[in-house]
Amino acid sequence: MRSGPIVIVGGCGFIGSNLADSFLSDGERVVVVDNLSRDGVEDNQLWLSEKHGDLVSVEIADIRDTDALSTIVDDARAVFHFAAQTAVTTSLVDPVEDFEVNARGTLNVLEAVRKSGRATPVIFASTNKVYGDLGDLAMIEQDGMYAPAEAEIRAHGIGEWRSLEFCTPYGCSKGVADQYVLDYAKSYGLPTAVLRMSCIYGPRQFGTEDQGWVAHFLIRALADEPITIYGDGRQVRDILHVSDAVAAYRAVLSRIEEFSGRAFNLGGGPQNAVSLRMVLHEIGRILGREVPFSFARTRTGDQLYFVADTRAISSALGWEAQMTWQDGIRSLADWLLEHRFGGSQGQQRRRVA
Repeated sequence: MRSGPIVIVGGCGFIGSNLADSFLSDGERVVVVDNLSRDGVEDNQLWLSEKHGDLVSVEIADIRDTDALSTIVDDARAVFHFAAQTAVTTSLVDPVEDFEVNARGTLNVLEAVRKSGRATPVIFASTNKVYGDLGDLAMIEQDGMYAPAEAEIRAHGIGEWRSLEFCTPYGCSKGVADQYVLDYAKSYGLPTAVLRMSCIYGPRQFGTEDQGWVAHFLIRALADEPITIYGDGRQVRDILHVSDAVAAYRAVLSRIEEFSGRAFNLGGGPQNAVSLRMVLHEIGRILGREVPFSFARTRTGDQLYFVADTRAISSALGWEAQMTWQDGIRSLADWLLEHRFGGSQGQQRRRVA
């Protein structure tokens, strides 16, 4: 693989900064590109710069700035694209802005790489929302959580066989981007790949009510602030620790020539499938006290169930999730206590073995 820096677009964000740290820790040169528009990303930028010094370069730029992108990616060894408008709720309020960032911004990244004249790999962070709200799947309730009535899906989750069905402006914009990335492999021969992610969580995540719900639940619980569940809390997601997500992205790059033009579902799989109520119960175990919550109306486009069938990425790349969801949540709680709460609640928290 040729020389040149790894370029991570959205590299000061949650997953991007963890991926950058992984490459930098191996002595790779990394360029992180970010417009610093999200809360907490300045902390991630400072952390990368202080930890890795001259190995990391930070470019403050927006993916809607085509001139800046062209200059940044010109000599890249590979481009990872994480920059996005990430909230369904925001997309419903301002669908034009959502489109400009997610769809047009991704096209800008692809065009910058194509016009460089180099076959630079582009690996894109997509979403399970490209499969829509899965409203056609018959559901049953099992052990206090939703599950598909079909036994095969219950056992393995949603695979890449599932037809795309965009729902909400966010789903549309990310879906458009997803398809453009795959098409640039077909139309222009760029080595590209897509990872359609379920719920990723872990250190350096500053979750909000609209995005990053595992971290959001923990932050609110640690601060003794109220938590609202939209729906009945029996919704199911397969949560994946960011260390495992980073391993998946790196595995895709290592085999990009072989799997160019492929999309893989990426999540914790059935072994890490949890309901919202289960996560709150586990947080209560970690804190040694009950975590109160209230209910509100289900939000537009919300899936009752999404668990990624990860057999395709496992078979192709030998990737498997290593972190259990219980250990992952405890790890994130420790990180938040140290970095967001300054350890001030450490004496109040009781770890459960």
